[in-house]
Amino acid sequence: MQRQLLKSKIHRALITDSNVDYEGSITIPEDLMAEADLWEGEKVLVTSITSGARLETYVIPGPDGSGQIVINGAAAHLINTGHRVTIMSWGVSAESITPKRLLLNARNEIVSRGSK
Repeated sequence: MQRQLLKSKIHRALITDSNVDYEGSITIPEDLMAEADLWEGEKVLVTSITSGARLETYVIPGPDGSGQIVINGAAAHLINTGHRVTIMSWGVSAESITPKRLLLNARNEIVSRGSK
């Protein structure tokens, strides 16, 4: 049996900007993408810790090391600049997956890596 399992989680990321006029997506710095094992164009679930909003979108790479996480397009009506969010992706597997889990600080720097 194939199961859908958590593969990557970036927790307590701060949305640094929102751009309603962009066609859609979430911009994540390339260094965080690599640490979380996210690919350009990968589908993610973004949940706002601030408002409770939940949405699916796809990842686009931002400048490496910038700490800038930007919500784009219509999603910017639900999740805004200053919101704390969790960004999650899944894998489909018949075997257990050990997810990459990152906890960020207020500057979107990694403060812990875990597998809980």
